[in-house]
Amino acid sequence: MSASLYVTPYNGIVGVADAGYTSGVKDLNEYYESGDFAWIMTCAALVLLMVPGVGFFYSGLARRKSALSLIMLSMLSIAVVDFQWFFWGYSLAFSHTGSSFIGDLSNFGLMKTLAQPSVGSTKIPDLLFCLYQGMFAAITPALAIGAAVDRARVLPCIVFMFIWATIVYDPIAYWTWNANGWSFKMGGLDFAGGTPVHISSGAAALAFSVMIGKRTGYAKSAGLPYRPHNVTHIVLGTVFLWVGWFGFNGGSALAANMRAVMACIVTHLAASVGGITWTLLDYRLEKKWSVVGFCSGAIAGLVAITPAAGFVTPWAAVIFGIVGGIGCNFATKLKFIMGVDEALDIFAVHGIGGIIGNLLTGIFAADYIAALDGFTEISGGWINHNYVQLGYQIADCVAGFSYSFVLTCVILFLLNLIPGLSLRVSAENEEIGIDDDQLGEFAYDYVELQRHTSDVLTGSAEGSIPHTGRAGSSKSSEVPEKMV
Repeated sequence: MSASLYVTPYNGIVGVADAGYTSGVKDLNEYYESGDFAWIMTCAALVLLMVPGVGFFYSGLARRKSALSLIMLSMLSIAVVDFQWFFWGYSLAFSHTGSSFIGDLSNFGLMKTLAQPSVGSTKIPDLLFCLYQGMFAAITPALAIGAAVDRARVLPCIVFMFIWATIVYDPIAYWTWNANGWSFKMGGLDFAGGTPVHISSGAAALAFSVMIGKRTGYAKSAGLPYRPHNVTHIVLGTVFLWVGWFGFNGGSALAANMRAVMACIVTHLAASVGGITWTLLDYRLEKKWSVVGFCSGAIAGLVAITPAAGFVTPWAAVIFGIVGGIGCNFATKLKFIMGVDEALDIFAVHGIGGIIGNLLTGIFAADYIAALDGFTEISGGWINHNYVQLGYQIADCVAGFSYSFVLTCVILFLLNLIPGLSLRVSAENEEIGIDDDQLGEFAYDYVELQRHTSDVLTGSAEGSIPHTGRAGSSKSSEVPEKMV
């Protein structure tokens, strides 16, 4: 490591887990720029904001009786994975030593994660890198667990998130971003999580949907005819995600520099173009300007640009938005072809979107964009005549998707065999709703009235105040809208 990269040259041990000088003997801050610290800490908070954003996005797409459980599972992902990250997750993904596939436990319990430069960048120490990357670890299971909608018990989901983060996410993050990982050494390019976050969560959601089975009433040809119950929640979740993605991609430069600025520019552009693209695709079918379509397209654009954000030009970001929007839009039809009840299209948007982004990175990655941080050197993609790069990207996609899908199936199969950890609620409780069965709480207060309509109807029959319809009708025979 070049001494010129530091404000004051770091003269502790490098390449192994080392706590550096004690704070009582040496000012540990002198090795780093305070501006870099401020930017990455801000980005960590922005990525944290994305996790409840996922919950609101999913809850809006789902039925009313499962809305709160999806928000709860997203919040649980933060808590469960944060502990896992402290316990051994950070060490398995970002230890300074390890094999080509996974790290060791040299940073177990966050020991020796203090002053020395992190494996991600010499611009920030282990401690800050741990904070930032911990948010990535938290959002990935939250993305995948949306496949549990309408049918999964909460306790097995909690156990699943801890195990999945350890066995699936940490190894993929290691081989992608750790300098000792096989994909990193091969030359694979993934700026902010195309494979570790999006492809892995998309594959896991597909595996979860396959293993837990279809919801009651699912038809292979048409799925379930339920519209999103709360489009406002979808918009709110999209806003949280869009804002948070500035930290997700912009922070992945791991310093406050020109490369971070470019990452923010292309992220915002790809999201905008993706939203417009999806909206136009839906308009051609129904002649309606779909809000859900715009939000879905924006997310697709954000997913597609994620692996490329620190490597591509703004004009390339337009292509990422268009191709990401088109590809993910048509990928939503794959669940009908496969006959899988993948309710929230996580596989279509994150799995397929991540693959699209990874492959386009192999084409549009530019060496001079990566060099905007002042020290990164890459051979680029096809626009730099480095044609083998696309092969590296394909290898990374195939490995990440296959590993996540197979291991997720194995984890769920074994969990389902353990007494007390069966994945699925009973048919009766599925009809009642996950919020009622698993939480005993609801996203909306008025659901309590609609849970037991017999009380209202009985009261009307006995001469009490008659039930009125939505338009003020006094027809006592009109039943309140069924909770769906």
